Amino acid sequence: MGAEERDALLSGAVALREAGRRDEARDRLVALAARLPDDAEVAYQTAWAHDVLGLEAEAVPYYERALAAGPAPGGLSAEDRRGALLGLGSTYRTLGRYAEAVTTLRLGTDEFPEDGALRAFLAMALYNTGEHHDAVRLLIRLLVETSDDRYVRQYREALSFYAEDLNRLG
Repeated sequence: MGAEERDALLSGAVALREAGRRDEARDRLVALAARLPDDAEVAYQTAWAHDVLGLEAEAVPYYERALAAGPAPGGLSAEDRRGALLGLGSTYRTLGRYAEAVTTLRLGTDEFPEDGALRAFLAMALYNTGEHHDAVRLLIRLLVETSDDRYVRQYREALSFYAEDLNRLG
């Protein structure tokens, strides 16, 4: 298959998903992924098509395939890699695969430290693994960094200080 045909088939399937024709998009993407098993972008879009339908278990192998190619060139663009790490980590968590969720989301936050959504999903996965202190610390840091609430901003320094040791007295 040539690049032009691949691009047309992929963009057509993505357009179907965006138009709400999710089942049809998934069918087309599964067929395209079967024809192009080493194409990271096709695998990522196929994973996403499964995820939006609530088919998390079926999405996992496509996310894993997409991420196995590594970053571009040869793999996903930075934006798609960020989305795939978030998607896979969240999907692992939804499936109760908490340790894998933490590992995947930590990789995501290491690669994309500015992404608050990755950090929030990591906090949830840390909670699920019993790492409550780390989960709350991460959420407080995120709150302090991103909140426009005037009271949070007023207590930013104290919140940051206590986030490091939630058991600290005085």
